Amino acid sequence: MTRSGMKMACTFLALLGLVVTGMAPVAAAPPSRNKDLVGNDVSWPQCGKTLPSGQAFAIVGVTGGLANNTNPCLAEQLAWAADSTGGTAQPKVALYVNTANPGHEGSWWPSSNIYPDVQVANPYGTCAGAVDLACSYMYGYAKAYDDATSRGVTDPGEYFWWLDVETGNSWQTKTDLNRADLEGMVAYFKSITAEGEDADGEDAGVGIYSTSYQWGIIAGTVPSSSPLTGLPSWLAGARTLRGAKSNCSLPGLTPGSPVTVTQYVSAGLDYDYSCF
Repeated sequence: MTRSGMKMACTFLALLGLVVTGMAPVAAAPPSRNKDLVGNDVSWPQCGKTLPSGQAFAIVGVTGGLANNTNPCLAEQLAWAADSTGGTAQPKVALYVNTANPGHEGSWWPSSNIYPDVQVANPYGTCAGAVDLACSYMYGYAKAYDDATSRGVTDPGEYFWWLDVETGNSWQTKTDLNRADLEGMVAYFKSITAEGEDADGEDAGVGIYSTSYQWGIIAGTVPSSSPLTGLPSWLAGARTLRGAKSNCSLPGLTPGSPVTVTQYVSAGLDYDYSCF
């Protein structure tokens, strides 16, 4: 039968079915979303804007674009995130924080191993105010402490915390100083999340968000002895869901790092795909 004949026959049969049954056509069932459940990440740029609904999981920015300020919409966005539907390997609600290592150019720089009133075990020795490994570590530790205790996060040990590492913030030119800074943040977050779980039983913890390009500029090559090794990676850079899925197969940001989440941008919003 020719293609034209087949089309006419199919049309006739379809109309005949409607006459016989006296019913409207039944809408096709929507495709299963099991493999395409996606989340969203939001922060201060979304303040006052309508947020998406039906997200599988949400990642909310605690800071307001810098490592030393607060997202003014944090409470509202956490309330929105609580309505995440789940269904992926990611916690329904996770957090992220901006990171930086400004040295003496910042509004504050440590001058000892004490913060705020606790002696911090520093693997790089004693911080005495210089822009060195020891003080970079203390700066990161202090910023993580502030993020968890002074920005309005209830039960911070029950969340998974992502470190947002981007070239748009202030960094030292020596990558080892930046790694020390991030190691200080990891040390604090690990100390409060070691036994933590969220309301759905998902493990708390810490991971790294970046692109391989930005990470290389900021942190360089991470040695296997670093506490950054093996941390989960959340990779940015995709423009479509298909691209985000593909990025799940990329190497993680540090040695042994699993890529657990990938991000893509659509219609001005950040979407996130769970790789597991």
